[in-house]
Amino acid sequence: MFEYKRIALAVSLVLMTTACSEASKQEATSATAEQQTAAEPAQQETQQSESEKANQLFEDIFMENVMRSPMYQSYLGIKDDQDKWDDISEEQAQEDLALQKKHLQQVLAIDESKLDEQTKISWMLMKQKLENEIADFKWRHYNYPVNQMFGLHSSVASLLINQHGISSVDDAEDYIARLNGLPALFEQLGENLELRAEKGIIAPKFVYPYVISDSKNIITGAPFDDGEASALWADFTKKVENLEIEEDQRDALLAAAEKAMLESVKPAYENLIASVEAIAEQADTKDGAWKFPEGEAFYNNALQRTTTTDLTADEIHQIGLSEVERIHEEMRGIMKDVGFEGTLQEFFVHMRNNEDFIYPNTEEGRKRYLDEATAYIDNMRGRLDELFINKPKAGLIVKAVEPFREKSAGKAFYQQPSMDGTRPGTYYANLYDMAAMPTYQMEALAYHEGIPGHHMQIAIQQELEGIPKFRRFGRYTAYSEGWGLYTEKLPKEIGLYKDPYSDFGRLAMELWRAVRLVVDTGIHAKKWTREEGIDFYVTNTPNAKSDAVKMVERHIVMPSQATAYKIGMNKILELREKAKTELGDKFDIREFHDVVLGSGPVPLNILEQFVNDYISEKKSA
Repeated sequence: MFEYKRIALAVSLVLMTTACSEASKQEATSATAEQQTAAEPAQQETQQSESEKANQLFEDIFMENVMRSPMYQSYLGIKDDQDKWDDISEEQAQEDLALQKKHLQQVLAIDESKLDEQTKISWMLMKQKLENEIADFKWRHYNYPVNQMFGLHSSVASLLINQHGISSVDDAEDYIARLNGLPALFEQLGENLELRAEKGIIAPKFVYPYVISDSKNIITGAPFDDGEASALWADFTKKVENLEIEEDQRDALLAAAEKAMLESVKPAYENLIASVEAIAEQADTKDGAWKFPEGEAFYNNALQRTTTTDLTADEIHQIGLSEVERIHEEMRGIMKDVGFEGTLQEFFVHMRNNEDFIYPNTEEGRKRYLDEATAYIDNMRGRLDELFINKPKAGLIVKAVEPFREKSAGKAFYQQPSMDGTRPGTYYANLYDMAAMPTYQMEALAYHEGIPGHHMQIAIQQELEGIPKFRRFGRYTAYSEGWGLYTEKLPKEIGLYKDPYSDFGRLAMELWRAVRLVVDTGIHAKKWTREEGIDFYVTNTPNAKSDAVKMVERHIVMPSQATAYKIGMNKILELREKAKTELGDKFDIREFHDVVLGSGPVPLNILEQFVNDYISEKKSA
């Protein structure tokens, strides 16, 4: 990792009067130097002491928050409260706010001037994080707790299947306790939905069929009915079958789980579905955050948090339009290279409808896709030394999105490894509709979600030494997604994307993120409709219309989130170009990447300062 120099301490020597002899001056200077030398260890000890105190505080704050969230504990691989769900009540939210205010006072009590440089960065990030969380408390209801992208209705099942391992009887009993805990959790969820409805924060009509369908999927199949095993039952039975325990003990666990599913899980979902159906009757077709009370202020704040910049909605909209035009021009070059005669829009239609780029909607087609995506990642793994100094230790697997959530889930996403690295990172590919996963985009998508993209960044982040956990497990969307998009382009610079159609796919993916800037701001700031957003995607990209529908619906339920990718990528490229220009022959791409990844996720302005420090130090060296 690139080491940042400590700021030198300014030391002033007491000047002797001109009446002193030269010998007296030398004697006085020598005495002062001895005093300074004697003082330095004390100053360093004070600095070390204050830094240790600060870092311990950061650890305490992080773990105090983790231990208030049994679900986050499971994502991190901590089993302390794995028989419980999170408390999502208003009372808990108020307690969280009080805790954040207490933590901020503790952070402000630290003497920043006595901290070493890395701890100063941590102090500043923690302070900013807490200040933002406190300021954003007023917006805590400005979201949709259940929607087609995420929500407890699907995440509880996903957590049990993917994070709640069963390696002992205790683990199995904790799983059953969580099944029995669903009614209370979903009761709180229903209260949250009603509270938002009272405030006029209701998701548009299109959201509810997805939520209801996903919820019904989870309670379809055995033991809920006579069909094949449901996702939860198949998961629990498989995990318990692998335990080395007596048969009667296994039977008792299976019986307890079946009882919990029938008497707790099923009624919990049925009650939730009824609550969602009642809220759906109040829904309209207005899509943007502008419809909320103080909606404009909320969206502007969301853009600032997502991009970690002061860019306005209008500025982001214009950046998107400019990037769309630039990428279109590059695509025309590839269109000529492959000998296509016609307009770019005609080429889009050709790519969209060309069956040669779509694997069959069969198990064989899905397996082929996963195998080839894995092969791209494996090949890239073998080239990492050309681009990186540090590489992740945690493993990576490629997996299809589970059937119970594939219809509504996104195209692809990444799930982090466990805290101890024993559970690998996972690149999820959504293979529900193979037409939405054309093979010409496969290479870029594998790099983005896997290596050198999210897995590279997040696994390295979690494995960093010498920085507190809140930075090792924290997120800044513009940084993380900017890195993911940047790493779609990076392999081209070492000779990959040999197939021009794959290179077109890379540009198509970048274009997709540029269009996001236009459509997100269009919907939430310029009052575009869902249909206008879909039309813009279909007209300006080669993706299937089903992609456009999913993406616009994602914009609607996650205001600002999709602006992070292109804004973050642009900043990383801008900083890399600056370093190359100023350093010339001294520029080393491996060192640059170490600077970007070596301190974990940070706001883009802090990343810029890191790169500036690297440039200055490299020049002086």
